Amino acid sequence: MITVYGAFPTRSLRVIWALEELGLDYRLRPVDLRTRMQDAEFLNINPAGFLPAMQDGDVAMVDSIAMLEYLVARYDGANLLAPAASDACFPAYQQFLHLGESGMAAFLNVIVGSKFMAPENEKDNFGARMAERMFDSRLALVKAQLGRAPMMAGERFSAADISVVYALGMAERLGLADNFGAEVADYRGRMAARPAFQRANRSWSPPAS
Repeated sequence: MITVYGAFPTRSLRVIWALEELGLDYRLRPVDLRTRMQDAEFLNINPAGFLPAMQDGDVAMVDSIAMLEYLVARYDGANLLAPAASDACFPAYQQFLHLGESGMAAFLNVIVGSKFMAPENEKDNFGARMAERMFDSRLALVKAQLGRAPMMAGERFSAADISVVYALGMAERLGLADNFGAEVADYRGRMAARPAFQRANRSWSPPAS
């Protein structure tokens, strides 16, 4: 059985959501973010200490987008989460699958560090402001795609939506939802209404605020 080491609200959601969409059996192994560097079982899978991590038999992985590609390649024989490489939608799928992390969520990490970890007089800094501008520039690509089609790979749901929607949720938690506009907000709402997304979110109980 696949084991996902995860915690709310990390990129673990991407992997669990994909597993739910594929109908695969898995075990969620919660990791306490506050004490993860003392969690020997978790660190055996990912000594770097970030989430998610995944174990599938002899396979261990620690990058959420790589995990999505692995699950698609190994278990998605029905092409539920990815168009075939010969499909005209495949380039858009590939672009937004990776853009959701490299062009969106990765920049938000800088804002997370500034907002929650920096000293008070360094929270509003050049790096955080630049990261928000970079995120917004990539968000414009999502908006343009939604002007052409209802989802990132066109007419059909795919792992590219899982990638992008996680980044949108992260942005919302950082107070950036006003940047979305109606089209992106509607898209995120449609994706969040998917039963597999809702089951993935019920996999753990968010910590009390």
